[in-house]
Amino acid sequence: MKIVILDSYGANPGDLSWDELKEIGELITYDRTAPEDTIPRAAGADIVLTNKVVIGRKEMEQLPQLRYIGVLATGYNVVDIEAAREHGITVTNVPAYSTESVAQMVFAHLLTVTNRTEHYALQNRQGRWSNNPDFCYWDTPLTELAGKTFGIVGLGNIGKRVAEIALAFGMQVQALTSKSTDELPSGVRKTELQELLSTSDILSLHCPLTESTRHLINADTLQQMKPSAILINTGRGPLVCDADVAAALASGRLAAYCADVLTEEPPKADNPLLQQLNAYITPHVAWATREARVRLLHVAISNVKAFIANRPQNTVQ
Repeated sequence: MKIVILDSYGANPGDLSWDELKEIGELITYDRTAPEDTIPRAAGADIVLTNKVVIGRKEMEQLPQLRYIGVLATGYNVVDIEAAREHGITVTNVPAYSTESVAQMVFAHLLTVTNRTEHYALQNRQGRWSNNPDFCYWDTPLTELAGKTFGIVGLGNIGKRVAEIALAFGMQVQALTSKSTDELPSGVRKTELQELLSTSDILSLHCPLTESTRHLINADTLQQMKPSAILINTGRGPLVCDADVAAALASGRLAAYCADVLTEEPPKADNPLLQQLNAYITPHVAWATREARVRLLHVAISNVKAFIANRPQNTVQ
């Protein structure tokens, strides 16, 4: 049995091991795979693992031996699910492996804005505190989170965990969700979009990317938000319109934008968000703690073993 990993570097840059897959069959790994190399590299493979390499109808039609695609992520939009169904190819993903890590990043971003620890640490390496006439100083607003209103769009695994942490900070938590009121975590209030936008001091996005949520945050919805609001996106880049958010930041219509995802990754150098001082952008690393990646590999390998044993798990097709 031939197993090919098309882009192993993202999940495992060398600090973890794929050795369990070598016990199953012939394993070939590539750090990265360009679109034009996907078919020749996957040729003859029974099993293909991919993170961001697209496997669409064209690829499947030219890979007649392919029987299984394992997505090394929770989102599986890189695979044409309808084509996989037509070709009898099982597709699996890895759900919920990064819940704790992504929720942690939400609050790392939020505390960056409210407490500015990196700003002060950098200043003090340059002698600012040593040369200060008083025992302390601050040159940015410092904000207490307790009592603030924390809004969440989407209450899946990550959204619920974020809600729990926000409650622990003493915030009032409200959510836009398809869940019924009796399904909500204790302390979370269900609301509609207009109220969520107009009353949230912090708004965190955790919904799937669909046609109805694409550019959910745009010029119109930004106008409904408080100018003092902090917007956080660790979900999907296209949930917001980058240009509209950048314009809102530049005009003072939005206090801060914290994002671990952008519409295009890596972004072009002229992405307007990269020029805004109150945009705090991290390079899609919320999921990438070692602990989360260990879980990712464990489940991905377990998915492969379950498929071979004719007991597929975590199937999306």
